[in-house]
Amino acid sequence: MRFIPHVTVATVVEDQGRFLLVEEIAGGRAVFNQPAGHLEADESLIEAALRETLEETGWHVELTGVTGIYLYTAPSNGITYQRVCFAAKPLRHDPELELDDGIIGPRWMSRDELAADPQRWRSELVLRCVDDYLAGECFPLALIRQG
Repeated sequence: MRFIPHVTVATVVEDQGRFLLVEEIAGGRAVFNQPAGHLEADESLIEAALRETLEETGWHVELTGVTGIYLYTAPSNGITYQRVCFAAKPLRHDPELELDDGIIGPRWMSRDELAADPQRWRSELVLRCVDDYLAGECFPLALIRQG
């Protein structure tokens, strides 16, 4: 069997103690995730993070660092994902932007609100990325090399 990990990006966006999350339909239920998605052909990781955040939330953000790189195998389908998680600050919201299919909408939540509802997480990486961000885990964007 050939092993092919899926490269994804995610963005932890914090504003005054609240985090920008995406409420979306996955597996037939409404769940919370960071703005996140798959890397596309001919796209840098940074470009992917900015694009996914905008497409899923309508928010333009400025990336400020790398929170972590995670390897996760989803128990639901056995697929392994390599997630590169960025930290970002919000710049402006475009409420008229049409969001990706399956997206219910952006939600701002505190860490405690998110932690209180684990059955609504897309995966355990949702809280882990927030906790790593809050612990000060932030590496320079220069960590990401293109080419």
